[in-house]
Parts: sequence; structure tokens; C-alpha cells
Amino acid sequence: MLKWTTDARWRIAIVLVCALAAQARDQKQDKDKDKDKAKQPAAQTVDSGSFGVFIKGQRVVTESFSVQQERGLSIIKSRLKDASGTANYDQSSELQIMPDAQLVRYEWDETIPAVSSLVVTPSNEFLIEKISTSTSAKPAEQPFLMPNTSMILDNNFFVHREVLLWRYLAADCHPESGNLQCQKGPVEFGVLVPQDRSSLRVRLELVGKEKVNIRGAERDLLRLNLSGEGFTWALWVDDHDQFKLMRVAIPADNTEVVRD
Repeated sequence: MLKWTTDARWRIAIVLVCALAAQARDQKQDKDKDKDKAKQPAAQTVDSGSFGVFIKGQRVVTESFSVQQERGLSIIKSRLKDASGTANYDQSSELQIMPDAQLVRYEWDETIPAVSSLVVTPSNEFLIEKISTSTSAKPAEQPFLMPNTSMILDNNFFVHREVLLWRYLAADCHPESGNLQCQKGPVEFGVLVPQDRSSLRVRLELVGKEKVNIRGAERDLLRLNLSGEGFTWALWVDDHDQFKLMRVAIPADNTEVVRD
């Protein structure tokens, strides 16, 4: 998949249900549109920033991302830029999901090293992927028999992993005696990897608090393990800051991802 405390529940809820609040604001504004047709609801930013991707200690890619609530949707945008100075890598993606986790649309574009794009949309019990390249006369289409609540985990977009973590924490964890308690054992999710044109099962499991070095400073972060067929990743989130993803370790690929 890689190529190159008691407050806890409340903070998770803030992250995941602000879409409902945005939707309520939209509905109220619809009622008031005769009074002020020009007024539009402002997008609410849940998270934004960048991740540095390091292979064998050298920064190779920067992922700039944002997670926003707008018009009752969660909109996750990301762009990958080459960080080695060779300018041979440029990709972008946009994921739109509803408050109940249903997929609305996923788009991916690449301009360097090749020009190509893909779109994933739900259709009844299928997810339909359409792939376009500079050499194709028309898009190739591939259906996947998957529910529309399946998560998109595309190659190299680490913000997608953050959104999956939030879904896991909200659905399978709860506060108990001031600590975050999650379902014992790993929880399985069906995901789609559009660039690979494949679906797979991944597992998430809470490990617990660990001291982690982030840019020379020691931090107390919450560790979770993300695993699947042939891979195991360690992910650390800040449970004092809306469970934002701070670091990812992928030992098998000598790769580390750190929030800037």
C-alpha cells in the first residue's frame, strides 16, 4: 500500500459530528434564503497541515492536506509534491463522504510523471471506478462489490489513514475511568485502494500510550496498529488535540511519516 481519558469521547465526537452541525446550518440558511440569498455557510476546518515522508531518513515527498466540513459533507483534500528537488512527483486527491460515512465521490489526479486520473462513485451495491490516461480514448471502468461506507485508502495519502482512525475511535472506543478503552483485539474494515484497482481488508487495534520523538521533542501519544495482508504499520495520534495523526512508522519500507 506504500509505493516509493473522559474527554476522549467528546473530542472524537467533535471531529466526526461537526458535519451534522454544518448540515443543520445549511438547512437553517435554506429557510432564510429569501432574507439573504447571497449568504453561504463557511467551511469548517477540522484539520489541515502537511506530512513529511522520509525514506531511510531522507525526505522524499510532502503531503499537504485539509479536512473540512462543508454543505453537510466531509471533504478531504490532499496533494503530494516531490521533496527531493527532482520535481518528478505531483498527485492530488479529493474525498467526499457524508456524516453517516457513505462515500459521495473520490477523485485522484496525477500530472507528473504521467498524466492520469480516476474517479470512484457509488452505484447501488457497487463502487464504480473510472480510470483515464493520456493514451486512453475513453475511461476504463471497474466495479467493486462493496458497500458505500467502505473507506478509501489510496496509496501514499496518509490523511486517509487519519480519517479511518477517527472512524475506528468513534465506533469502537469509549472513555472509562479517565482512559480510552477500545474493543479487545483488532477491528476489521473493508477498504478500496483506487490506484491499485483493488479492495482489501485492514485491521486497526489500539496499543496504548507511548513516548514518541517528534522533531527532537518527546511526546506522549496514543499508538494504534494498522495491518493487513503483508504489512503492519504503527500510527501515533495526539489524544489531546482531536486525535490528529502525528507519526507513522513503516519498518518494512524504511519509511517514516511525520506531521510538520
